[in-house]
Amino acid sequence: MPKRSEEMLMDLSLLLVWITCVPCVSVTPVQGPSGSSQTAGSAAATATETTSLGEGQRLLSRAKRGWVWNQMFVLEEFSGPDPILVGRLHTDLDVASKNIKYVLDGEGAGTIFAINELTGDIHAMKRLDREAKAEYTLTAQVINADTDQPLEPPSEFIIKVQDINDNPPQFIEGPYHASVPEMSSVGTPVTRVTATDADDPVYGNSAKLIYSILEGQPYFSIDPNSATIKIALHEMDREKREVYLVVIQAKDMGGHMGGLSGTTTVTVTLTDINDNPPTFSKSVYEFVIPEDLPIGKMGGKVKANDQDVGENAKSTYNIIEGDDQGVFEIITDGQTQEGIFRLKKPLDYERKRAYTVKVEATNIRSEPSSGGPFKDTATVHIVVEDADEPPLFSKPMYLLEVNENAPINTVIGTVTARDPDSSASVVRYFIDRHTDLERQFNINADDGKITLAKPLDRETDMWHNITVTATEVRNHSQISRAIVAIRVMDINDNAPEFATEYEAFLCENGKPGQVIQTVSAVDKDDPIQGHYFDYRLVPEMLNNPNFTIKNNQDNSISVLAKHDTFRRQKQEMYFLPIIVTDNGNPPMSSTNTLTIRVCGCSREGIVQSCNVEAYVLPIGLSMGALIAILACIILLLVIVVLFVTLRRHKNEPLIIKDEEDVRENIIRYDDEGGGEEDTEAFDIATLQNPDGINGYLPRKDIKPDLQFMPRAGQHSGPNGVDVDEFINVRLHEADNDPTAPPYDSIQIYGYEGRGSTAGSLSSLETVSSDSDQNYDYLREWGPRFRRLGELYSVGESDRET
Repeated sequence: MPKRSEEMLMDLSLLLVWITCVPCVSVTPVQGPSGSSQTAGSAAATATETTSLGEGQRLLSRAKRGWVWNQMFVLEEFSGPDPILVGRLHTDLDVASKNIKYVLDGEGAGTIFAINELTGDIHAMKRLDREAKAEYTLTAQVINADTDQPLEPPSEFIIKVQDINDNPPQFIEGPYHASVPEMSSVGTPVTRVTATDADDPVYGNSAKLIYSILEGQPYFSIDPNSATIKIALHEMDREKREVYLVVIQAKDMGGHMGGLSGTTTVTVTLTDINDNPPTFSKSVYEFVIPEDLPIGKMGGKVKANDQDVGENAKSTYNIIEGDDQGVFEIITDGQTQEGIFRLKKPLDYERKRAYTVKVEATNIRSEPSSGGPFKDTATVHIVVEDADEPPLFSKPMYLLEVNENAPINTVIGTVTARDPDSSASVVRYFIDRHTDLERQFNINADDGKITLAKPLDRETDMWHNITVTATEVRNHSQISRAIVAIRVMDINDNAPEFATEYEAFLCENGKPGQVIQTVSAVDKDDPIQGHYFDYRLVPEMLNNPNFTIKNNQDNSISVLAKHDTFRRQKQEMYFLPIIVTDNGNPPMSSTNTLTIRVCGCSREGIVQSCNVEAYVLPIGLSMGALIAILACIILLLVIVVLFVTLRRHKNEPLIIKDEEDVRENIIRYDDEGGGEEDTEAFDIATLQNPDGINGYLPRKDIKPDLQFMPRAGQHSGPNGVDVDEFINVRLHEADNDPTAPPYDSIQIYGYEGRGSTAGSLSSLETVSSDSDQNYDYLREWGPRFRRLGELYSVGESDRET
């Protein structure tokens, strides 16, 4: 701490001690209501001065000021070598010979503050900080040192910590950022800063702050009391400087010498206003655009620069002169803020080779004080570059008409195209066959005449849309296309006919003149004047005794009955031919037949039955009963057929029918047991005799070339078990009929292996009959072949049977 400050603190402490102690000496204690005296620190003392005057005069008295000692003061941050004396307690009690002592209690007693028990002096034992705690509340009491009995009630007093300027100002919210529009007038507020000081604001000037600018002049100023920063310079331009750094100082003690200070920074940004117009970088632009540039494609770009930013820098472009025909348009690129020239109409080098237009760039936004939107203009020279263009048709689309009965090679129409280039190349014409798949039209490649190649039918296709191409002879890559729509005109080549297949129903109990059916007609043709049909009966039916027709005047007729004597027993169905003629040129007609069925109807005229059989049914027998009877009869027939079929299958012999193909079934007896149940399919081709390959073997899978000869003596196989005779008959037929495929069960087993001592077992290679052979040796082979021996050893009488 500076020497001057220490001297001031010492002087102030001595003064406080002197003031505290003076009343203890000069003030006489007064008895309170309870008869006890108060401590010097809390008692209210009074004194009376009496003045004796002469006789006959009034006696006057004056009461002295009473001192209230309930507060003591101590300086903060005092750090002397000895504890600082805060004050002294003294009692005016008549203690006589009593031994007394002073007792201190309350906040900080014994730790921060200590009392001399004998003298009552209070000292601060520690360095105090007012910003941490500004005051302490304590209680003092006088007690008997021997008995510790209180001699008077406790008295409460406060020790306040007096402030010194030991805290500098602080900007809690700094550093600051502020913005202000450019070109603002002098004195325009920018922002306000706030500093705080922890010292006591009510004691002295320790917390009285004064603000000033250390850096940022002459652009800004600050109010020393309110700390409001303001514009100090006229016409501050963002385009020249955008950001400013201002240093603000806050100083206590009212800004006087010896005060403490704190600083902060304020970053001030000038915001943009629209104070700059767009400016083209060049006053004249030149573009070269090919004449075949597609519509909507870019032909060039211009750019107007603006020193402003954001919305203030955005501009729109317009063509204000030189484009009366609307060939070009200019749009604004939102990203680059460039003006894009685009083509709106095709260019023609041969017609016009250069354009001069004037464009204008205008700011979108404008400031109220600017006096209107900023703008700038530039001139654009556009030169059209010649290009090899494709042929140009005289029309983009042609509409042609042809009658549907036009003969082949009729000229339908002509298309024309020319080369727009200065070279004027010869043009050739072709039909795109993808649009004329049936090749119904041809075109002359030289003059573009379209002719008919195939007959037309309007009722099949009314319109034909084809594409014709025109190609330069000098450059085949230059091709143009045009659509040709060919309408097929109608002629009266279709006769009218009934709109549908009519079937009329006539009630037996109908009345004469009753409408049986309303008939209308349709015509595939489509005359300009519309359809009108004429109906009449065929000449043979003009005097039809049963029916007549009536014109309804709406292209329809009604068929009427002439009498009421129609009966199903007499005639169930009538056929009425009607001639329908249209109004075409020449007229077309057709004969259509209306079928009329006679039916039984209810009294209300509702058709119930149109069959003759229903009429002759017995009275009382309904249709449902008849159906039930028929169903029972059919069921009985089915049962009889099934029974007969089962009986035939039961009596069927065990022989193999000639229709069944079992040529590849062989029974193998290679083990004992199994017998006839041990069978498996076997490919008999592996047993063919290789020696007989070159021999003649009739085939069953193809038809022989020889003409079929009927079999002599062919008859069906026996139903009994005479296998011997059955085999002989089949063998005889097979030997004598080489054209018949072997569809029976007899196969050729011509080979059973070379060197077999048993020989062949087949009966097909022998010409002898079964009766010339002796099969008795089969009985000697054992019981397994007994049945086979019995079959082959039947007697002559059995065979005859």
